[in-house]
Amino acid sequence: MSNSAQSATTSDGVLPRFVGVLGGGRMGAGIAHAFLIKGADVLVVERDEQSAEAARERVESAAAKSIERGAVDGNLDEMVSRLAVSVDYDDFKDRQLVVEAVPEDWDLKVASLRGLEERLADDAYLASNTSSLSVNGLARELGRPQNFLGLHFFNPVPASTLIEVVLGEQTSDAVAAAARGWVEALGKTAVVVNDAPGFASSRLGVAIALEAMRMVEEGVASAEDIDNAMVLGYKHPTGPLRTTDIVGLDVRLGIAEYLASTLGDRFAPPQILRDKVARGELGRKTGKGFFDWNG
Repeated sequence: MSNSAQSATTSDGVLPRFVGVLGGGRMGAGIAHAFLIKGADVLVVERDEQSAEAARERVESAAAKSIERGAVDGNLDEMVSRLAVSVDYDDFKDRQLVVEAVPEDWDLKVASLRGLEERLADDAYLASNTSSLSVNGLARELGRPQNFLGLHFFNPVPASTLIEVVLGEQTSDAVAAAARGWVEALGKTAVVVNDAPGFASSRLGVAIALEAMRMVEEGVASAEDIDNAMVLGYKHPTGPLRTTDIVGLDVRLGIAEYLASTLGDRFAPPQILRDKVARGELGRKTGKGFFDWNG
């Protein structure tokens, strides 16, 4: 790899110097921001120019807010000088690590990962931010599965202290060790799991959220009171229904359907979730989900 000797060093560890992110939506921009503020040169690739510029604005805005809050030391101009956006996969050719952050659609993930692998150096690392799809299954679609793993970031990325490192059957020990170092260098904590449906976090989070939805559906309590029970009684920072609104009801529905197909009916989506998605009530991004986000 032409840039393998270059890295971004923090007080906690070492990151690859040249990092790429495919997809610049809320999650992809958050991932790019996480690497950028720790010293990496970051490239975000999007599907068109308008989306690429929107991604640039998201990352730059997040960086500015981090500096304003005092969460990050540094100069904004210097920081954003290390950020680039593009619509061309070929621009990934010098990246040491690329994180795929496209929507949770199997065919899209496979096509994206294949396109990335074709352009990367043989010893470059490739990761998927999938929250539920099989890392082993995705790895079987690739030519260098030993260099591939899951890096499941959590939304909002800047505030979250967790990254789930998902190891496939063919992920090399060296890549697994490197991933732990990246997470440490980002100032976050790694939870390392072997590939399984829903991994650890999505499987547990969705199970709680689906039961909370059923309780709303059955009239057991309001969404607010159910969430307060978990926040006040179990010290969850955010209740399962508000978290669902933040993640997106459509995203939660897709994960639930996948888990139901692999783990059984206990993950079957309740009708209230299907109905809300059908009405376009997808949570914070549309202004309404289990809560009203307008204003």
